Amino acid sequence: MALIIAAATPFHGHVQPVLTVAADLVRRGHEVVVLTGSRFAEDVRAAGALHVALPPAADFDDRRLELYFPDRAAFPTGPAQLDYDMKHVFGDPTAAQYRALRTLLARRFPASVVIGDPLFLGTTALTLSAPPGHRPVTVGLGITMPTVLSEDAPPIGLALPPLAGEGAKKRHREMNEQVKEVFGGAQRHIEENFGECGTELPGFVLDCLVTVPDHYLQLTVPGFEYPRGDLPPTFRFVGPLPAAPRAPHARRPLPEWWAEVERADRPVVVVTQGSFDNRDLGRLIRPAVDGLAGRDVLVVAATGRADGPAEIEAAGPVPANARIGGYVPFDALLPHASVLVTNGGYGGVHQALRHGVPLVVGGDGEDKPEVAARVEWSGTGVDLRTGQPSPEAVRDAVTKVLGEPGYRERAAALRAEIERHDALAAIAEVVAGAA
Repeated sequence: MALIIAAATPFHGHVQPVLTVAADLVRRGHEVVVLTGSRFAEDVRAAGALHVALPPAADFDDRRLELYFPDRAAFPTGPAQLDYDMKHVFGDPTAAQYRALRTLLARRFPASVVIGDPLFLGTTALTLSAPPGHRPVTVGLGITMPTVLSEDAPPIGLALPPLAGEGAKKRHREMNEQVKEVFGGAQRHIEENFGECGTELPGFVLDCLVTVPDHYLQLTVPGFEYPRGDLPPTFRFVGPLPAAPRAPHARRPLPEWWAEVERADRPVVVVTQGSFDNRDLGRLIRPAVDGLAGRDVLVVAATGRADGPAEIEAAGPVPANARIGGYVPFDALLPHASVLVTNGGYGGVHQALRHGVPLVVGGDGEDKPEVAARVEWSGTGVDLRTGQPSPEAVRDAVTKVLGEPGYRERAAALRAEIERHDALAAIAEVVAGAA
């Protein structure tokens, strides 16, 4: 049995994959502490782990970011907001995260392994604080695209596929230097945060997220990621995580119209805005419902909110071929889906690909444009290139994906590639080697 600390920045999309890993390690007989936001205590206990809340300087409620980061709204979605987030949402908590880890290790839980999402920078500081053998083994979970710069692909933030041709590598290197300039202020700010921990970043912060941990396990397969010949030797593709088991307190009955999904004799088009970016259902769900009205498909909109159906209905009549739900379990829904229309969360896209379901992606902000670009590059779907598509754009994209068999064939190929990987077994192997 190993003692393991799993650390997660208190965002739902960061915590859930860490909890999936924690629950599996508990099932394998290990003792796991999850260091994350106070609002996730019940979810951590449901996973069988011990919850330790982050100190106030590092804790926040991701559903109400405006209360903790009131200046954030002044920065438009895109590079400006990403720069703000790197400085303040992820950078400023570094020292508090680091001290919480050191205190936990010294006083309560002398773990041999610390597993964390890459933007939990306290773990990066812990790795840099002492050589291997004098601290726990650290494992980065690649819950989104690898951020390390490469001469074989554009840097993240541009949502561009790799360039082709004789000058591609040179152009990629030039893009990398431009990104370093854009992130210059964030780099200096984060270096100051690490200085508070008595450590020093050995290079560009986006590189360090991947290169500093002892192990970096990317939660996808090579077929979904741009090829790179210059990844560090500590980097490994392990495949996506399986869907997180639903905790008893989160289980809900299937909607009353569920039988229509099970016996549908026409394509089922599932629409979602994810579990976090769903405050305004008019961004993607309502345009999809309207755009597909009258088409020979069954539209199932999973709003992710108990009051979601009422909001959709208040915006206008619901077409006869649409069914609107609040919380609809995707592990039950995706086996029936012909297409997933999504805002492009990394985990949700991989859930679809695990079932061989092609995609239409309309997302902006955070990592979503990069995810959408990879969907199109991999041939598994269409990138709408906006988080607020028109009904006609959604309709045309869904019609294209349903009508051209190449999308389903590529999604099936990715499904087969995913089936050859076992992320949980790979993580357990690393833990066993460190124990």
